[in-house]
Amino acid sequence: MEYITLSNGVKMPLLGYGVFLVSPQECERCVLDAISTGYRLIDTAQAYYNEEGVGEAISKCGVKRDELFITTKVWISNAGETKAAAGIDESLRKLNTDYIDLLLIHQAYGDVYGSWRAMEKAYKEGKVRAIGVSNFQKGRFVDFAMHADVKPMVNQLQCNPAVQQDGMQPYLTEFGTKMMAWGPLGGQGAGAVVGNKTLESIGRKHGKTAAQVALRWLIERGIVAIPKSTHKERMAENLDIFDFSLTNDDKAEIAKLNQSDEGTVNFNDPAFIKMLIKTYG
Repeated sequence: MEYITLSNGVKMPLLGYGVFLVSPQECERCVLDAISTGYRLIDTAQAYYNEEGVGEAISKCGVKRDELFITTKVWISNAGETKAAAGIDESLRKLNTDYIDLLLIHQAYGDVYGSWRAMEKAYKEGKVRAIGVSNFQKGRFVDFAMHADVKPMVNQLQCNPAVQQDGMQPYLTEFGTKMMAWGPLGGQGAGAVVGNKTLESIGRKHGKTAAQVALRWLIERGIVAIPKSTHKERMAENLDIFDFSLTNDDKAEIAKLNQSDEGTVNFNDPAFIKMLIKTYG
């Protein structure tokens, strides 16, 4: 495994296992499979409704807690200082752990400053080892980082060969923030990694799949990737990316695949924001 070092000195695995859309019923089994395969970073969220499955797996996996890196996120319904503080304690209970390795604000809406105060307090108390944000696009991120006492250590964003986030990188660097990629394999449709001819061609040169090329491309940029699969053999395939490197020509070809630098979800769309707040706020 390769690691990055966050601004406070905490080491974070560059490759992890994400449980977005993994059902509560399946989550324990999937996380146990992921850990037994070799994953040590597990990414969940309050809004995924499967923190308890992650917690059960943590308890049963046989790996020491300090060898695992657990990430979760504060959801909109828990925004604000009081609600966020209660939500953090509830996440600790569900995850069956004394501390969370990385805690993120899930969306840039609601009382995010109140949430951040609760997160800073939890960080100073040792309940959380690192704090950050998720889905904060450039303008929102800069405004937030300039007003936060503790600067966000991570910003989790959609990032893959079709969504390369080049425009975000300078602003993250300015505040010492690392990027974490959700959707690292692009999902379905035009931005999908699986079936992409360019990535398949690069993969053949290295004896790798298109998915392995995409994940390697991310970690070589210092971006944490959290692919999801419910199949143990695919988990193992996604983890098998530490025995090759991309050439400059490979990277130049991948650069041509960028389609929507900031992502396929417009987090600045008023209609989208109203929908989230009315539904979850």
